[in-house]
Amino acid sequence: MSKRAKAEALLVVVTFIWGCSFVVVKAGLRDASPLAFLAVRCTLAGLLLLVVMGCGSKNRPALGPSLVLGIFLFGGFAFQTSGQFYTTPAKCAFITGFSVILVPLILWVSGGRLRSASFAGAGLGLAGIYLLVLPSGLEAVNRGDLLTLVAAVFFALHIVLVSRYTRRHSFLRLVPVQVLTVGLFAAAALPLDGAAKLRWTPGLLLAFAYTSVFATGIAFSVQIWAQQYTPPAHTALIFALEPVFAAFASRVAMGERLGGKVLVGSALILAGMVVSEIWGGSDPSPVEG
Repeated sequence: MSKRAKAEALLVVVTFIWGCSFVVVKAGLRDASPLAFLAVRCTLAGLLLLVVMGCGSKNRPALGPSLVLGIFLFGGFAFQTSGQFYTTPAKCAFITGFSVILVPLILWVSGGRLRSASFAGAGLGLAGIYLLVLPSGLEAVNRGDLLTLVAAVFFALHIVLVSRYTRRHSFLRLVPVQVLTVGLFAAAALPLDGAAKLRWTPGLLLAFAYTSVFATGIAFSVQIWAQQYTPPAHTALIFALEPVFAAFASRVAMGERLGGKVLVGSALILAGMVVSEIWGGSDPSPVEG
């Protein structure tokens, strides 16, 4: 097997791990409040990444950018994890995927060029969001869907900043500190959470192991190696499978069905992701999961 074929196969595995993490987090939130879950998950993951990627915190020039990225990543994860408490894993994954479509729009607002494919992708994504978030009108809006939509905005801003900071700093130096920053911010915010909960059950321990070790430490390490040998368009297409894998995992593990408007909305967001990433010219970035 060539390095390119091996890299693309590993990226599919990583994307599958990220997709399944939506179901794992949903299960973990039975025994932990969102901030408590996030504090433990990202602190463990950040420490693991520091070991795996090699003491990124000692690279002082990258410390400032890492902290800035950590703030936006915290916003994304905090709203996403809170949203997962109220909505289903598949809907959360597809709405989170909207962040990929938002990236070229943010770049356009800040003065960049925008191709017609990006406009088309944005239109498809917005139509999909409308169908997912407003399935039966304003009275049926799910709070979790709205929280996840806010998370998508934070993730999109985070992706834009990553694309700028990686021009001057190695991605290896940026990842560990920003993930650890998320965990520390979540821990610092715990006193403000009156409903904080953390029950150390076997299921919660498995959720922490999966999200910290597999979905963060191993997945990011494999992603960084694999993207050296994979064309950007192929990488973007593989990453677009994440919400599909999440829907599959949710169907198998929780019996979730995507029917009617929700199914059409999910398909529109997926189409918008593919159009925006493949033909819109934006930099491929992983959907946060």
